[in-house]
Amino acid sequence: MQTQNKIPNSVLVIAWVVVFGAMAPLLDSTMMNIAINNLVKSFNSSVTTVQWTITCYLLATGVAVPFSSWLLNKFDGKYIFMTGEILFGIGSVLSALSPNIQFLIGARLIQGFAGGLIMPLLTTLLVQTTGAAVMGQMMATVDLPMILGPLFGPVIGGIILKFLSWHWIFWINVPVTLISIALIIWKMPNYPAQNKAAKMDFIGIFLLIASTSSIIYGVVKAAHAANFTNQTTVTFLVIGLIAMGLYIIWAFFRRDKAVLPIKLFAFHSFDGSVVGLFIAGTVLNGAMLLLPLFFQNVRGMSVIMAALALVPQGVGMLISRPLTGRLTDSIGAKYVVLASVLITFIGTLPFFWINQNTSYWLIALVLLIRGIGAGGILMPLMADSYTDMQSDQVPAATIGARIIQNIGSAFGSALITTMVTAYSTSHVKIFQDRLASGHYTVASDHLQAFTRQHLVNIRLEAFQYGFLIISIAAVIIVLPTIFLSNKIKSSK
Repeated sequence: MQTQNKIPNSVLVIAWVVVFGAMAPLLDSTMMNIAINNLVKSFNSSVTTVQWTITCYLLATGVAVPFSSWLLNKFDGKYIFMTGEILFGIGSVLSALSPNIQFLIGARLIQGFAGGLIMPLLTTLLVQTTGAAVMGQMMATVDLPMILGPLFGPVIGGIILKFLSWHWIFWINVPVTLISIALIIWKMPNYPAQNKAAKMDFIGIFLLIASTSSIIYGVVKAAHAANFTNQTTVTFLVIGLIAMGLYIIWAFFRRDKAVLPIKLFAFHSFDGSVVGLFIAGTVLNGAMLLLPLFFQNVRGMSVIMAALALVPQGVGMLISRPLTGRLTDSIGAKYVVLASVLITFIGTLPFFWINQNTSYWLIALVLLIRGIGAGGILMPLMADSYTDMQSDQVPAATIGARIIQNIGSAFGSALITTMVTAYSTSHVKIFQDRLASGHYTVASDHLQAFTRQHLVNIRLEAFQYGFLIISIAAVIIVLPTIFLSNKIKSSK
């Protein structure tokens, strides 16, 4: 075992400024999940269309990540962070004033880009400030909003939607961003530009955006067709894969100047980290999207009760967080992530059998277990992406890890929405065809009740199918853990 190191108080002050600065974006994300049903009704739209408000936000966050590193080279880090907060406030105001779903999606792009400037920029600064010895503890502190978000976000969102309207989910961000800007001016030190001669890899960024956006768009379009073999889906998947291939070729020739250098993948811990982060998008974001809809559409809960139903998961994440940071520093990320994904699997698979009649107290226990596991996945994966790297490689590693994490989150949300919608659409069509052909023998006075009950069952099965996919994804994360750091072995 290695001696436990302590984070200096001066660094902790900066870390807490970071935490508060990240609160608005992360609370906003969790409140959006609870608001999907309200947005569907308000804009007379569909879940797959409204889901783009989340997917585009995550994609924009991924796009902003490399810009944050480039801006850090060109300008003072303090003012870049402040710019991110101002942009997020502007995006929030535009979102609140949205007259239609298309405008809201556009405003969410601004919010996402602003969020993408904030987190990776400050992660890089704090990593360079503290060093590797207390990386786990620092990540546990800086990523605290990721725990507080799932705990308080749905509850705050539920209260807002119950007594006000969805517009206030965005209006509430305005005072938070103003307070954050004041704290930055007051407490954050200046971070002088590191390399004013640095150039942005715009072609590389374009190829990454084209690749990820095309693939995710193809996945989402599969929901409308209820299959993955329709022409639109296949076309965009092929475009996405071609763009990805072109980026690999481009990065090979650009070497260190590429936005995501290929040589980073020579580090086994980085490989395991980014693969795990990508899959975690389905395990974490997919579930965050699905659970509120499950409680509202299957269990018939009000928006505020659905929000309160999610509290046990947030409590579980809050419980495991401090221990996760200490264990990552002392024994490495390998066994922390391995144990966390197995606990998450145990806390997710029961939803394959949970239905309208299952006791909520049993569901609460399952969610608590799931939260304990989910709270230990992201932080050690992010911390391990820097293992064995030199200080000048940290910014590129931050960009790579954050880009892949956000792409995975967008892909995971799109995948789960698509699979659940496609399952429901295809089975409803099968049922309607069988009903029209006289496959069922039902008395005319019972036909309406029979049809309603059958559709309810299909909706339940679609959600159960989604939770099964999330459970399988949790198990798959076990595979990349073999590449993560093991400090127990190295200390022997």
